[in-house]
Amino acid sequence: MKDNSNHSTTFVFSKDHYSLQFLHPKTKVGIAGITGKFARLLTTHLLAQEGASIKGFCRTPSKVPEAISSSPRVELIQGEAFDREAVRSFVQGCDVVVCCYLGDDKLMVDGQKLLIDACDELQVARYVASDWALDYTKLQLGQLFPKDPMIHVKAYLETKANVAGVHVLIGGFMEPVLSPFFNILDPSTMTFRYWGEGDEVMEGTTYEDAARFTAAVVLDATATGVLRFVGGRASIRDIARSFEKVYGVTPTLEKRGSLDELYKHMHSLRSENPQNVYGYMALFFYYYWINGQTFVGPQLDNARYPDIKPVDWEGYMSKWPIDKLPTSYFALGM
Repeated sequence: MKDNSNHSTTFVFSKDHYSLQFLHPKTKVGIAGITGKFARLLTTHLLAQEGASIKGFCRTPSKVPEAISSSPRVELIQGEAFDREAVRSFVQGCDVVVCCYLGDDKLMVDGQKLLIDACDELQVARYVASDWALDYTKLQLGQLFPKDPMIHVKAYLETKANVAGVHVLIGGFMEPVLSPFFNILDPSTMTFRYWGEGDEVMEGTTYEDAARFTAAVVLDATATGVLRFVGGRASIRDIARSFEKVYGVTPTLEKRGSLDELYKHMHSLRSENPQNVYGYMALFFYYYWINGQTFVGPQLDNARYPDIKPVDWEGYMSKWPIDKLPTSYFALGM
């Protein structure tokens, strides 16, 4: 069924639209940016719970996988992130809104502020910010520039009277950490490259487990503020030992330099060519991920949801053949 309006189009995937109106689901969850990898995983886990219905917001509803869009508990709102009326139409009637935006600073700050304003105005109880990686609350603005938007958004939420901020932190996502983006694992030579001494803690959680924890938080009306979940904490040496145990291959460990040398190197690259963001961004993430400043743990909220048993680094590797491990991130799509 379509609702043709000037600002947004509503798609309700149900044989009988009106039957949806009387189901009175326990929790109506708004998901902004529902076509993204993490959003699709989150939606799948939410739909596994009978009490949840989904209201998704995106530019192109046809990009939502049929396994999701065909559910009678899913409603899709088409609109742009900066279309105020479309955003209000999306937020209207939600019990909680989750932002799964991933983009430039304008989207991550101003786009989220529009969502937050709508939630505050329309009395949506909770807003789950687009956070997840690292504990950015321990950073100063400008230190790890990709996390600056999260600092701004958290501060903005704290000014609102009618909507409570929710911030789910999970350490590093395991899949991209071992992808070519970070250049830690070289599958052609079975080499783990690292900065530091090799005993620095690396906190990680898989996308799947992060989505499970987030779904639990979303459906827990008492969950507000900062919540911390981690699948595994291990050093690069520990991870290399797990790699050998899982795959029967002894990897090489290659030190690239000290943390001080990494700090100088990443800032030098940025100064020389600031426009080449992808030439140094991974190094900034790596530095602040392992230098101890952004640890999510060791005090965690995992026990709050005991039914969720996240995998550690070894458990993550055991789920993937050795030739698929570096590209596991790209296999997350549904």
